[in-house]
Amino acid sequence: MAIQGFLVVSLLFSCLAATSYGEVTFSSLQESLIVTASPKLRQVLKAGEDNIIVSWSFNKSLAAGTDSSYKTVKLKLCYAPVSQQDRAWRKTEDHLNKDKTCQHNIVTKPYSSSNNTFTWTVERDVPTATYFIRAYVYNSADHEVAYGQTTDAHKTTNLFDVQAISGRHVSLDIASICFSAFAVVSLFGFFFLEKRKAKVSQAK
Repeated sequence: MAIQGFLVVSLLFSCLAATSYGEVTFSSLQESLIVTASPKLRQVLKAGEDNIIVSWSFNKSLAAGTDSSYKTVKLKLCYAPVSQQDRAWRKTEDHLNKDKTCQHNIVTKPYSSSNNTFTWTVERDVPTATYFIRAYVYNSADHEVAYGQTTDAHKTTNLFDVQAISGRHVSLDIASICFSAFAVVSLFGFFFLEKRKAKVSQAK
């Protein structure tokens, strides 16, 4: 009986811990960072080539000490609503451990209240879509406690586009053309030799 009671208490404690830490919701976070990025509205960036300059700082209009528990900042590239439609694998969820809005990590930095800038080259595996940038703030337990983003609450302003790599490369195209030309020449050469052999056989 004592063992059963211990198991029940352990289960309740685990559930409480999961609720307190594992189920952090986006709606519970304070927007305390001001985040800006270099792309202009609806600018198209090429994956693997173009750079994004991101800057972030603490919102000084908030009360002093608000950021006392802040330890790290993680910048993420996030899908705008227009690129989430009919794509369950990009769906926004209030519970952050289920949220699929921000799937592309940019950088993780120790928290500093000001003078934060990072230049990021859009990675080659970033798909074609419309994006914004969000910064999550974490405490010493590595739990989200605050955020900031380059767009508004409805995620409709300051959006930019990324054009993915097509998968084709100039050198591959040239090699493909050369191979095709070689194949055609070889085919004609084969028919020419066969015809010549046939004529020689008839002459004999």
